Order: sequence, then C-alpha cells, then structure tokens
Amino acid sequence: MIGDRACERCLARPWLLERLRGHLDLERGRLGAALELPDRELIAAVAGAERGSVSRELDRFDAAGARERCERAKVEPVCRCDPGYPVRLADLAAPPAVIHVAGGLDRFLDLAAGDPVAIVGARRASSYGLEVARSLGRGLGAAGAVVLSGMALGIDSAAHAGALAAQAPTLAVLPAGADHAYPASRRALHGRIQAAGAAISELPPGAEVRRWMFPARNRVIAALALMTVVVEASERSGALITAGLAQGLGRGLGAVPGRVTSPLAAGPNSLLAAGAALVRGAQDVLDRLYGVGVRDGSAAEHRAELSPDLRRVLDQIAGGRDTAAALERAGHRPEEMLAAVASLELHGYIRREIGGRFVPLP
Repeated sequence: MIGDRACERCLARPWLLERLRGHLDLERGRLGAALELPDRELIAAVAGAERGSVSRELDRFDAAGARERCERAKVEPVCRCDPGYPVRLADLAAPPAVIHVAGGLDRFLDLAAGDPVAIVGARRASSYGLEVARSLGRGLGAAGAVVLSGMALGIDSAAHAGALAAQAPTLAVLPAGADHAYPASRRALHGRIQAAGAAISELPPGAEVRRWMFPARNRVIAALALMTVVVEASERSGALITAGLAQGLGRGLGAVPGRVTSPLAAGPNSLLAAGAALVRGAQDVLDRLYGVGVRDGSAAEHRAELSPDLRRVLDQIAGGRDTAAALERAGHRPEEMLAAVASLELHGYIRREIGGRFVPLP
C-alpha cells in the first residue's frame, strides 16, 4: 500500500510546510534556519497570529488522509526513517522528512543511490547554453550516469531532454507537488521523465508553488548529486545557490565556460575562476567522477569525421561568421557554402535557427 514507507510523524512535516507556505515566503532570507526547526518551533517562529490554530491543526493531523492523497495522485512517499531513504540527503542540516515520488519509488531509490549529476542553469538560456545542456545530458546518460535537474525552463529542461534522447533515466526535483508539471508548459516532459526515471518533491501532491520552494528545492538537488554542473547563469541566478550548496556539502562542482561579454557566462566563469572544474563536455564530468579515461562518454557521439574544408567552415561559424552572408564575405562561393552548411547540418554539427543563423552543436 502507498504510504507504508512513510511514518505518521514524518508525513506531518510536508503537510506543515504546505500549511505555512505563505509564512515561509516571508522567511526566504533565513529559510535554511527555518527548515532546521522542529515542527512546534517552526510554528512559533513563523506562524505569527496563526500559531495557535496551526498547532491545533497539527495535533489533529490525519496521516491516513495524507496517504490517501498520495494514493489518488499515484505518488509514493518515503520518509527519512526508512532504511532506503537516499543517504546523501542525510548530509543536509534539514533533510526532507518525506520524499514524494512520481514514477516509481524503487526506481528512484536505485537511481539516487547511483551517481547522479546535476545540470543546472538559466531559465532564459542562450541557444549555445541549451545545446550544451542537451549534449551533456545526452552524453552522461549514454555513459550510464543519472542526469538530475529541476525541470525548469531553459537549461534544466534541455538537460532532461538530452538524457531522454539517449534513452536514459533522468530525475527531476520539483519545487511543489511531484504529481504535476511545473511549469505547466513542461507537462509532456514531466510525463516522459516519470516513464523513464522519476519526478520528486518534499511537498505533498497537489501543493502549489511559492517562491521559497525554489531555494528549498535547490538544496535537494545539491545533496542528491555527486557533482553539479552550471551551464549558464547570471550573477544572481538560483543555479549559483545550488552550486554554493553543493560546495558546502563537499560535492563536485563544474562549470561550462562562456564568452566574457555575456551576462549568462558571468556565473560559470566566476565559478571557474574560484576553482570549479572546467566542463567542455560529458567526458570532462566522467573523468572528474571516475578518473581520466575510466569511463568513456564517446558512445553518445555518432557524427561523421569532417573533411578539412567542412572543418574550416564549422570553425568559421563557431568564430562568429554564423550566417550565409558572413560566410560569403569570408570568401566562400555561394553554392559551395550552401553545400557545406547542408552537410554540417545533416551530420549534426550545426543547427539552423529562425532568421538564418547557424548554431554550432557541442
């Protein structure tokens, strides 16, 4: 029966967090400290004039009703009292009392016990960042690593999609209920993640998103992952919160370099300057985790070798001559240039964007 792996005392905690959702929004500046408080102390600290009523509701908490709620949503909870609870989460000062799993509890526990790699970054990512995230997800998935992210727009969703393209499982940590997609536009991706891996949350099914839930979610990503890779992030990005948490937990940290003039490269470049591992592709991550050459990530690559002429065109596109007009100005005859571009696109080295720009693929 769903709920057998979550005790009554632990099940009360996610109910309480959901009940205090509005109050916790006011505590984002000290959210970590608030989440460390036991139930009664948390109520006293944040509930204000509702302290008495919330305490009485907690006294009447209906564990059977919480289990039925999970049953209806096809979500399986596991609490930190259970021996199968992910051991890495115990490194947190405030580990989630319950993890709610959509997609299969046993599968999630198996994947979480492996070597998850978190790929995180900006929601409003560049085409370069999206292609790098997809390539990392695809390469790591093909090599047997579990790709972990938050299913947000941009880098997160691209990383999940890359892993799924390699027919590999992937884990999504959601800010609110694991039973529904957030954002809603990622409903199809949410379904594919559940079919191949799992979507999880520390909050009960049906919980609605509040702002404090995002940094709370980030700590779960950082703790579950053996290594976190930041692809693109501005200086104020939530991905950098995840990176800082990962470092604090002693996890590996990597970053993808970007143009120094791009605001989206500010976060990764700062991490690299501070000592994060340079990540140019999946092999860099695999080498960092397992030792140089121990695990080969080349299985994800099926692209043909390029002739010197095609390599020269690709290098020019990567160097900024990324339109037909720019390539012609570089000395390519139109018919030869169009044939070269078509060949590069056919073999997966570039992608043509709306407007005619050519984007190199990792």
